[in-house]
Amino acid sequence: MGVPWFQLKDLAKKHDIIALSSNYALYADMSNRVMSLLSAFSPSQEVYSIDECFLDLTGLEHLGLTAYGQEFRETIQRHVGLPVCVGIAPTKTLAKMANHVAKKRPEYFGVCDFTKFDNATLDQLLDQIEVGEVWGVGPRITPRLQDMGIKTVLNLKKAPRGKIRQRFSVVMERTVAELNGESCIELEDVAPPKQQIMSSRSFGVPVFDLAELEQSVASYTARAAVKLRNQATLAGAVQVYIRTSPFKDKELITARSNGSLAFPTSDSRTLVAAALTALKRIFRPGFAYAKSGIMLMNLIPEERREMTLFDDPVQLGRSDALMGVMDRINRNFGKGAIRLFGEGAEQRWKMRTGNKSPNYTTRISDLVVAKA
Repeated sequence: MGVPWFQLKDLAKKHDIIALSSNYALYADMSNRVMSLLSAFSPSQEVYSIDECFLDLTGLEHLGLTAYGQEFRETIQRHVGLPVCVGIAPTKTLAKMANHVAKKRPEYFGVCDFTKFDNATLDQLLDQIEVGEVWGVGPRITPRLQDMGIKTVLNLKKAPRGKIRQRFSVVMERTVAELNGESCIELEDVAPPKQQIMSSRSFGVPVFDLAELEQSVASYTARAAVKLRNQATLAGAVQVYIRTSPFKDKELITARSNGSLAFPTSDSRTLVAAALTALKRIFRPGFAYAKSGIMLMNLIPEERREMTLFDDPVQLGRSDALMGVMDRINRNFGKGAIRLFGEGAEQRWKMRTGNKSPNYTTRISDLVVAKA
């Protein structure tokens, strides 16, 4: 995981490994199908990520939760053809842990229900799992916990909460409470707007030229602006970063810069202009850049936009209307049907997708044809 493809080419050839390029449109469509199927099993669903969701099973215990979980798996396998695992527990943190067990231990047949375990059996299981597997405990926190003698999930469960809060945060204290069966993280039926929006890709070829970097930054910013408008928010700042390859260059260059905005906005033109200004401050000629990216920050809801003496309501209305027209055209005729001039036409730097699988579910020309 995370190893660059050029280091694996010979190994793949030796073992006849099939390599496929990323196909984000296909992933999103398959995810939407899975989430739609799962929504029928509970009145409350939180879509957590592209491949994870939480369901509230309160009041459904009479169905037999393990059997009900198997029904999830069978339904998704039958309709979508994807294997999934199910973790069932009193809290979201424990449910994530149960899902981990369901994935790693074949004796559970893809469904692990912690509600069936007595305390001693559950503790024995948690003592066999490294603390780094706990939801919210990442690679930075794990060594600090291990220095405190907290090496397993059970160790964290039994850790003094006051000490954990003092050494880490109230969030980690809540994690300990959740491991003890106390629900502290509510199910969110409607996903809250993102606090930050990122857009980045590695380049298909090394980029030396500022003009091509500008195209990539403009393209990523415009893409993020669409997400910004879809969730009805405005950005108060934009951050740009560029970097060279950590595998090929002797000197790794990573640079970041913030682009200032006079007022929060979702206008792609204004955001791109700020991003390009920030890019020019950090660009250094003579380096082979391998990736660029942007982050929209300081997001606020559209209704919280404050007018100043210098704002022109007519101009703001025209901006909103123009962005709305662009978004509708791209929804109806395909992404990129209309875009900003600064995004470029050829985009030689784009990520390579020579081995991409067909868009079986999102493009008519890619439909599978069965011949008798």
